[in-house]
Amino acid sequence: MNPSTISRARHGDEEAFRELTDPYRRELQVHCYRILGSVQDAEDLLQETLLAAWRGLDQFQGRSSLRSWLYRIATNRCLNALRDSERSPLDARPDLPPPTRMTEPLWLEPYPDAMLEGVPDTAPGPDGRYEVKESIALAFVAGLQHLPPRQRAVLVLRDVLGFGAAEVAGILDSSEPAVNSALQRARATLDARVPAARERAPLPRSDRERRLLGRFAEAFENGDIDAIVELLTDDAVLTMPPEPGEYAGPEAIAAFLTDRFATHAGRRVRLIPTRANAQPAFGHYIEDAQSPICHSSGVVVLTLEGDRIARLTRFADTGILPQFGLPRTLGPG
Repeated sequence: MNPSTISRARHGDEEAFRELTDPYRRELQVHCYRILGSVQDAEDLLQETLLAAWRGLDQFQGRSSLRSWLYRIATNRCLNALRDSERSPLDARPDLPPPTRMTEPLWLEPYPDAMLEGVPDTAPGPDGRYEVKESIALAFVAGLQHLPPRQRAVLVLRDVLGFGAAEVAGILDSSEPAVNSALQRARATLDARVPAARERAPLPRSDRERRLLGRFAEAFENGDIDAIVELLTDDAVLTMPPEPGEYAGPEAIAAFLTDRFATHAGRRVRLIPTRANAQPAFGHYIEDAQSPICHSSGVVVLTLEGDRIARLTRFADTGILPQFGLPRTLGPG
């Protein structure tokens, strides 16, 4: 960190400020996403963080690293946002088959893999427990959303980013014993929610993964429910955040798909490959009843286990499409 660059930034040099902060932009955005579960909210909070850093650079005394100082601003902005947000409870949709079980609504969006470029994919140090791929996976981020905000922040700062307990206490204006206590509770809750180690998924973009995804896409586009079920693990789950209903097991998932496919029987279905949360995903499109144009029905993210699919997570919000470079409609073809 060049003192002259800091000095220039403090005197209003925007280029110098970008030189200081650009190396951390991507990882700060991912940090905000882990805590908030929303890509758009994460981008908004990143901009708030950078603005606050720009305005308050005189307060940076160099007693900690610039990275730690930026994380302090970002984390506390995220915690303030969570305190200010209020979510209404959701009931199961009456137009859907009865779910296997009801859970708390999960306010979660998928994170485009393209936005992970520039985020260091290395172990964060002796205090870290998760690499980037593990800590961006949907199951992990979903598990975080069930933690109280401060526990969520402590776990991400300690176990994902590898900050020490004293540093985290400084970031949160807390004490080391309070940080350690929060971390212990957060780990217990997360371990109960996130699946234990299972058979590894195929390597991204490997022939093995391509074969599995090709079989799934063909079966889904053809409405072949039996072929889809053959690809599922015995304990597979289908979810649709923020809907509180879950469909657990191949039989329940088959019943759900039978009901949904019936709503657009005779119309073409198309899947466009993409990736989210370091997992394979598809843009889902259904043909219009009056024309050959296909309209988006959201994004489906797959969690793979060996040569099977352990989880299907469908996001119906078409507002996320631009983040994946996906169109709202597809023409004939």
